[in-house]
Amino acid sequence: MTKIAIIIGSTRPGRNGEAVARWVFEHAAQREGVQYELVDLKDWALPHLDEALPAGMGQYANDHTKAWAAKVDEFDGYIFVTPEYNHSTSGVLKNAIDYVGAEWNNKAAGFVSYGVFGGARAVENLRLVLSTLQVATVTAQVGLSLAHDFENWALKATPQQEAALTPLFDQVESWSAALETVRAAQSEDAAEDAA
Repeated sequence: MTKIAIIIGSTRPGRNGEAVARWVFEHAAQREGVQYELVDLKDWALPHLDEALPAGMGQYANDHTKAWAAKVDEFDGYIFVTPEYNHSTSGVLKNAIDYVGAEWNNKAAGFVSYGVFGGARAVENLRLVLSTLQVATVTAQVGLSLAHDFENWALKATPQQEAALTPLFDQVESWSAALETVRAAQSEDAAEDAA
């Protein structure tokens, strides 16, 4: 069964990210044939990147890195719930992405963002970062405006925003399943090279 993480990309006290991610998860949990899981970066306590070797080498020294790598590797795809801070994503999300390498490769990702302009600039930043990690990002996305989709800082998503989740889920699920064949072929190649 295809397994997709909904990653909460903010750890800031008073964050909106948890409420947004739970809203996404409530809708995702109604989908059939796919398993969604909330992954809260607040639960991982990753320090600023403290690995001596680049993530692309896959030689992780620290236990927190190995645990995070195993978690990232569990999934076929991701939905990143990201705030927009200073025209980009949060530092904690970028740090978590940078920690590991191959565990992200040949998987799909979608985005639910929030901010003054719906978090659009954070998503554009993430698309660039994830492309380097061979993550296929889907076109459908949900951008929540702090002015229109929140009331007194509480999420009040419109029916249009709820409807926008369906194509996001459809694309992430189908791309995640399709890329499984790419990952399987690479595993076979690696096994042959090791033999």
